[in-house]
Amino acid sequence: MTRLYFDSSYLCKLYWREGGSCEVAALAAGADEIVCGLHGRAEFYSVGHRKRREGVADAAALKSVFAQFEADRAAGGLALLPLTETILDRVAVAFADAPPSCFLRPADALHLATAAEHRFSEIYSNDRHLIEAAPFFGLRGIDVIP
Repeated sequence: MTRLYFDSSYLCKLYWREGGSCEVAALAAGADEIVCGLHGRAEFYSVGHRKRREGVADAAALKSVFAQFEADRAAGGLALLPLTETILDRVAVAFADAPPSCFLRPADALHLATAAEHRFSEIYSNDRHLIEAAPFFGLRGIDVIP
């Protein structure tokens, strides 16, 4: 079974037409399951809200995209991994031990710790800060968008 861990930036490219959507969709098509941390759900909805606020999407489009996201979750094609104390402990250690040169944001640390805790070796994102911090968690950060 092929499982790929996508951060929120990649999840959004599956549901909103934007730069890199075609590449991310092609990658996802070869997977049995797309996985993200549970907090990615909030990040996903936040992006939808931003798109509506910026006039990129109207209320109907927002409802449609959100419904598709939930349908994909229900169908098992998208799994959201729970946040646990163990994951939060990894985050705490990462912030305590990270060198000053590591630009590590809280949501990125949650994605990276979740992927590492669930024994993923790779994480997919187009967020350069997350990709640069991935090795600190024993992960390889990959961006398929040229």
